[in-house]
Amino acid sequence: MARHHYLVALGSNMRHPRHGGPRKVLAAALAALDNGKYEVMAASPVIESAPIGPSRRRYANGVAVVRSKREPDEMLHKLHKIEHKFGRRRQGQAWGSRVLDLDLVLWSGGPWAGGEGEESLILPHPAFRTRDFVLGPARRIAGPWRDPLTGLTINQLHARLTKPRPAPR
Repeated sequence: MARHHYLVALGSNMRHPRHGGPRKVLAAALAALDNGKYEVMAASPVIESAPIGPSRRRYANGVAVVRSKREPDEMLHKLHKIEHKFGRRRQGQAWGSRVLDLDLVLWSGGPWAGGEGEESLILPHPAFRTRDFVLGPARRIAGPWRDPLTGLTINQLHARLTKPRPAPR
Protein backbone atom coordinates (compact mmCIF):
# COMPACT_ATOMS: atom_id res chain seq x y z
CA MET A 1 0.00 0.00 0.00
CA ALA A 2 1.37 3.42 -0.99
CA ARG A 3 2.24 6.04 1.58
CA HIS A 4 0.71 9.44 1.04
CA HIS A 5 1.81 12.81 2.36
CA TYR A 6 -0.77 15.31 3.53
CA LEU A 7 -0.49 18.98 4.38
CA VAL A 8 -2.77 19.48 7.39
CA ALA A 9 -3.69 22.95 8.70
CA LEU A 10 -4.25 23.27 12.45
CA GLY A 11 -6.06 26.08 14.24
CA SER A 12 -7.39 26.86 17.71
CA ASN A 13 -8.71 29.93 19.48
CA MET A 14 -10.21 28.43 22.65
CA ARG A 15 -8.80 26.88 25.80
CA HIS A 16 -9.16 23.17 26.35
CA PRO A 17 -9.83 22.07 29.96
CA ARG A 18 -7.00 19.50 29.93
CA HIS A 19 -4.52 20.81 27.36
CA GLY A 20 -4.71 24.54 28.09
CA GLY A 21 -4.50 27.45 25.65
CA PRO A 22 -4.60 27.31 21.84
CA ARG A 23 -0.84 26.74 21.34
CA LYS A 24 -0.93 23.78 23.71
CA VAL A 25 -4.06 22.47 21.97
CA LEU A 26 -2.14 22.41 18.66
CA ALA A 27 0.77 20.55 20.28
CA ALA A 28 -1.65 17.96 21.72
CA ALA A 29 -3.38 17.61 18.33
CA LEU A 30 -0.01 16.94 16.66
CA ALA A 31 0.68 14.25 19.25
CA ALA A 32 -2.73 12.69 18.51
CA LEU A 33 -1.87 12.64 14.80
CA ASP A 34 1.51 10.98 15.33
CA ASN A 35 0.15 7.59 16.40
CA GLY A 36 1.58 4.82 14.25
CA LYS A 37 -0.95 4.82 11.40
CA TYR A 38 -0.16 8.48 10.88
CA GLU A 39 3.30 9.98 11.16
CA VAL A 40 4.01 13.69 11.56
CA MET A 41 6.99 14.28 9.28
CA ALA A 42 7.30 18.02 9.95
CA ALA A 43 5.43 20.71 11.85
CA SER A 44 5.63 24.45 11.34
CA PRO A 45 6.10 27.01 14.05
CA VAL A 46 2.78 28.22 15.45
CA ILE A 47 1.70 31.71 14.42
CA GLU A 48 -1.08 33.96 15.67
CA SER A 49 -3.68 35.26 13.21
CA ALA A 50 -6.82 37.35 13.13
CA PRO A 51 -10.09 35.42 12.93
CA ILE A 52 -12.18 35.07 9.77
CA GLY A 53 -15.88 35.67 10.35
CA PRO A 54 -17.68 36.45 13.61
CA SER A 55 -15.17 35.16 16.15
CA ARG A 56 -13.27 37.89 17.98
CA ARG A 57 -10.56 35.68 19.45
CA ARG A 58 -7.22 35.44 17.68
CA TYR A 59 -6.16 32.03 16.41
CA ALA A 60 -3.06 29.94 16.92
CA ASN A 61 -2.32 28.37 13.51
CA GLY A 62 0.20 25.94 12.11
CA VAL A 63 0.57 23.21 9.53
CA ALA A 64 2.03 19.72 9.53
CA VAL A 65 3.14 17.27 6.89
CA VAL A 66 1.63 13.92 7.84
CA ARG A 67 2.40 10.56 6.23
CA SER A 68 -0.16 7.76 6.07
CA LYS A 69 -1.30 4.81 4.01
CA ARG A 70 -4.87 6.13 4.30
CA GLU A 71 -6.78 7.64 1.40
CA PRO A 72 -8.05 11.25 1.73
CA ASP A 73 -11.57 10.32 2.86
CA GLU A 74 -10.15 8.12 5.63
CA MET A 75 -7.71 10.86 6.60
CA LEU A 76 -10.53 13.42 6.82
CA HIS A 77 -12.52 11.03 9.01
CA LYS A 78 -9.49 10.66 11.30
CA LEU A 79 -9.12 14.45 11.57
CA HIS A 80 -12.81 14.81 12.44
CA LYS A 81 -12.43 12.15 15.16
CA ILE A 82 -9.50 14.05 16.69
CA GLU A 83 -11.49 17.30 16.59
CA HIS A 84 -14.39 15.54 18.31
CA LYS A 85 -12.10 14.20 21.06
CA PHE A 86 -11.00 17.79 21.69
CA GLY A 87 -14.62 18.89 22.07
CA ARG A 88 -15.38 20.20 18.58
CA ARG A 89 -19.00 19.87 17.54
CA ARG A 90 -19.71 20.52 13.87
CA GLN A 91 -22.93 22.47 14.11
CA GLY A 92 -23.90 26.06 14.42
CA GLN A 93 -22.15 29.11 13.11
CA ALA A 94 -19.49 28.76 10.44
CA TRP A 95 -16.12 30.30 11.29
CA GLY A 96 -16.96 30.62 14.97
CA SER A 97 -14.59 30.06 17.87
CA ARG A 98 -13.35 26.49 18.22
CA VAL A 99 -11.04 24.51 20.38
CA LEU A 100 -9.55 22.71 17.36
CA ASP A 101 -9.84 22.92 13.59
CA LEU A 102 -7.98 20.43 11.38
CA ASP A 103 -8.16 20.84 7.60
CA LEU A 104 -6.67 18.80 4.79
CA VAL A 105 -4.98 21.26 2.45
CA LEU A 106 -3.02 19.14 -0.05
CA TRP A 107 -2.02 15.54 -0.53
CA SER A 108 0.67 13.85 -2.59
CA GLY A 109 -1.90 12.25 -4.92
CA GLY A 110 -2.93 15.48 -6.68
CA PRO A 111 -6.52 16.71 -7.02
CA TRP A 112 -9.20 14.70 -5.18
CA ALA A 113 -12.92 15.05 -4.53
CA GLY A 114 -15.31 12.77 -2.68
CA GLY A 115 -17.53 12.16 0.30
CA GLU A 116 -20.85 13.65 1.32
CA GLY A 117 -22.14 16.10 3.91
CA GLU A 118 -19.64 17.05 6.60
CA GLU A 119 -17.31 14.33 5.27
CA SER A 120 -17.17 15.90 1.77
CA LEU A 121 -13.68 16.80 0.68
CA ILE A 122 -11.99 18.67 -2.16
CA LEU A 123 -8.20 18.68 -2.47
CA PRO A 124 -6.46 20.97 -2.77
CA HIS A 125 -8.49 22.89 -0.20
CA PRO A 126 -10.46 25.44 -2.25
CA ALA A 127 -9.46 28.46 -0.11
CA PHE A 128 -5.87 27.70 0.88
CA ARG A 129 -4.34 29.98 -1.79
CA THR A 130 -5.94 33.03 -0.11
CA ARG A 131 -5.00 32.21 3.49
CA ASP A 132 -1.75 33.60 4.80
CA PHE A 133 -2.30 31.70 8.08
CA VAL A 134 -1.93 28.49 6.03
CA LEU A 135 0.62 29.51 3.40
CA GLY A 136 2.90 31.36 5.83
CA PRO A 137 3.53 28.35 8.09
CA ALA A 138 3.42 25.92 5.11
CA ARG A 139 6.28 27.66 3.32
CA ARG A 140 8.48 26.95 6.36
CA ILE A 141 8.13 23.15 6.03
CA ALA A 142 6.73 22.48 2.54
CA GLY A 143 7.73 25.46 0.40
CA PRO A 144 8.56 23.45 -2.75
CA TRP A 145 5.27 21.48 -2.65
CA ARG A 146 3.27 22.29 -5.78
CA ASP A 147 -0.42 23.09 -5.99
CA PRO A 148 -1.62 20.49 -8.53
CA LEU A 149 -4.14 22.91 -10.05
CA THR A 150 -1.95 25.98 -10.61
CA GLY A 151 1.47 24.30 -10.76
CA LEU A 152 2.79 26.97 -8.37
CA THR A 153 4.79 26.08 -5.28
CA ILE A 154 3.64 27.05 -1.81
CA ASN A 155 6.52 29.55 -1.78
CA GLN A 156 5.22 31.14 -5.00
CA LEU A 157 1.61 31.18 -3.77
CA HIS A 158 2.70 32.85 -0.52
CA ALA A 159 4.78 35.46 -2.39
CA ARG A 160 1.80 36.29 -4.61
CA LEU A 161 -0.55 36.55 -1.64
CA THR A 162 1.74 38.80 0.40
CA LYS A 163 3.11 40.91 -2.45
CA PRO A 164 2.68 44.61 -1.69
CA ARG A 165 0.00 46.19 -3.86
CA PRO A 166 0.02 49.81 -5.00
CA ALA A 167 -2.48 51.99 -3.15
CA PRO A 168 -5.58 52.90 -5.19
CA ARG A 169 -5.58 56.47 -6.50
